[in-house]
Amino acid sequence: MAVIRSIEALESIYGALGDVGEASTAKVTDWITPAYARMIEASPFCALATVGPEGLDCSPRGDRGQVAVIRDSRTLLLPDRRGNNRIDSLRNVVRDPRVALMFLIPGSGNALRINGEAHLDDDPALLESLAMEGKVPRTAMVVVVREVYFQCARAIIRAGLWSPDNLVDPKTLPTPGQILKDLSAGRVGGDEYDRAWPERAKASMW
Repeated sequence: MAVIRSIEALESIYGALGDVGEASTAKVTDWITPAYARMIEASPFCALATVGPEGLDCSPRGDRGQVAVIRDSRTLLLPDRRGNNRIDSLRNVVRDPRVALMFLIPGSGNALRINGEAHLDDDPALLESLAMEGKVPRTAMVVVVREVYFQCARAIIRAGLWSPDNLVDPKTLPTPGQILKDLSAGRVGGDEYDRAWPERAKASMW
């Protein structure tokens, strides 16, 4: 095994930054263009990457309709919907504002990537404007956009991500209850956890 330990070694395989085609650089902006706004408005899901003293974190974010709200051409809002209450991403943002987001659009091969800085806001008027089914988020993440660009479709095409033929039967996977039971030596989880999950999720979705 040959470990690549320098930029020079890496560029000897892939080429230097200056060798990148114009189509890979012309797509990059520091603001949300009308075309990129349309992609954000069509995306109900994104992965949110943050960094903190303990390391990196990547967390799924999903919402009905669009997952992020465009405040203006350089600012996004991510309401913090109900989750597991670990608040790993939120802890990170309080200590280090750097964030990266990747938006996926069901049926589209292209993804949208945004890099920037974020802070948390609990202004009541702001949170009320982001309510869903009468449920107000406890905080919102305000993302200041520094870089926006679309990711080409090769990865999604290779994965066949939206192909019905590639849907995985959930019955072939371990359930959350089984995983919890195994890792906690039976203290939590199990069949009852799985049976109660649909109603529990329905009651706490927002």
